[in-house]
Amino acid sequence: MKNTYFDLIEQSFYFPQEGFDLRDDSLTFHGVSLKYLIKKHGTPFRFIYLPKIGDQIKKSRNLFNRAIKKNKYNGNYHFCYCTKCNHFYHVIQEALKHNVNLETSSTFDIDLIVNLYKKKKIDKSRIIVHNGYKTDDYLQKIVNLQEMGFTNSIIVLDSKEELDRLLSIKTNEVLKVGIRMAINEEAQSAYYTSRLGIPHNEVIDFFTDKIRDNDKVELKMLHFFVDSGIKDTLYYWGEFQKALQLYVRLKKESVNLTSFNLGGGFPIRNHLGFEYDYEYMINEIITNIKDACTKEEVPEPDIFTEFGRYTVGESGAIIFEVLEQKQQNDTERWYIVNNSLMNTIPDAWSIHEKFILLPINKWNNPYGRVNIGGISCDHSDYYNSEDLNQEVLLPLYEEKDKEPLYLGFFHTGAYQDSISGYGGIKHCLIPAPKHVIIDRDEKGNIVDFVYREEQSVSEMFQILGYNQ
Repeated sequence: MKNTYFDLIEQSFYFPQEGFDLRDDSLTFHGVSLKYLIKKHGTPFRFIYLPKIGDQIKKSRNLFNRAIKKNKYNGNYHFCYCTKCNHFYHVIQEALKHNVNLETSSTFDIDLIVNLYKKKKIDKSRIIVHNGYKTDDYLQKIVNLQEMGFTNSIIVLDSKEELDRLLSIKTNEVLKVGIRMAINEEAQSAYYTSRLGIPHNEVIDFFTDKIRDNDKVELKMLHFFVDSGIKDTLYYWGEFQKALQLYVRLKKESVNLTSFNLGGGFPIRNHLGFEYDYEYMINEIITNIKDACTKEEVPEPDIFTEFGRYTVGESGAIIFEVLEQKQQNDTERWYIVNNSLMNTIPDAWSIHEKFILLPINKWNNPYGRVNIGGISCDHSDYYNSEDLNQEVLLPLYEEKDKEPLYLGFFHTGAYQDSISGYGGIKHCLIPAPKHVIIDRDEKGNIVDFVYREEQSVSEMFQILGYNQ
């Protein structure tokens, strides 16, 4: 019976598959030799493969526009990138090459928008959707942005009280606003209704009492967001239909309302067996909106999505070296890697997010069940289950092997750096790994360079006050 790691993968999944292949018995990522990167940069290192960002944007646009054409839908599709998902300049710059709109979530995001404008990466016609709780400072900066001439800046109201605070700011601008509808959470959640947004049964009265006859504001958008994502489930379609019916009712009351915002929520691949019919879901969304609007004789809205994880998640990875293997009892084998998993992929331990985990080398070795541990002193610094298999199966090797075993966690491009506090102090003072950017030139050749070296002790000491 065949029992190499390659046989396991080949028999369990379609392989090679998009993004992953073998070259000289070592793993490649979108045609990039990971062994080459290891030899050049050492380990651990994190990297972003920039071309994948554009691929995701084009895929979404193509599918939505095809569904719009197929259904003879009269509205337009607008792709927004959520800056909070990955704030790095090189990431947002890559997304902007594909003419995305932007979504902000805090007061500091407005400074980022102004910075991009000063660098001439965006102009004042760019659509900017402002989400999140609005502090007074956040509201003031948004108004300042509109006064600068950002004519497509839309303030999505998270509560009724936000409108009162917004209107207290002195300005001559007519402020464009949206309303976020609070959704009911899934049954297993800790609470019933999301804290984000305005309860759906209060939205119409709020609009008629506070917005409809107010010449200082225009309602442009209805927004809703299902945290568990856009999925073909009774729960998702129930919340979707609730928001859609609310849009239809609002549109009958509002001349200026033109946009229906689905929020974020497209899933990304977190295991090799991942299957999701993006085309089907998008077509169902377009069909449902068109049917509802036709039935109620209202114009079909422009459709907005705010894709963050979908845009950048599959572009990122982090590579480790196994330093040591420990057999702690008859059944539990540990691979200790050369950084902290808590620091580098915090989603894995904080919300039990799963990523594609693959060895870089030793694919022709036998495989076995292992646990992966980081080098911090924390009990929670481990990874021991895949989303599909509920266990980690990796190549086995002898300690005397000259070449170490290298492991990669893939599709980690979203949130990991911001949640772990990139450039700040780290658990057990274990430094953030080297950060590498990978791109392709005009001829398609791979270009890679170090964005930032591994974090130094002195950098952390500076933050902690030891170097003062």
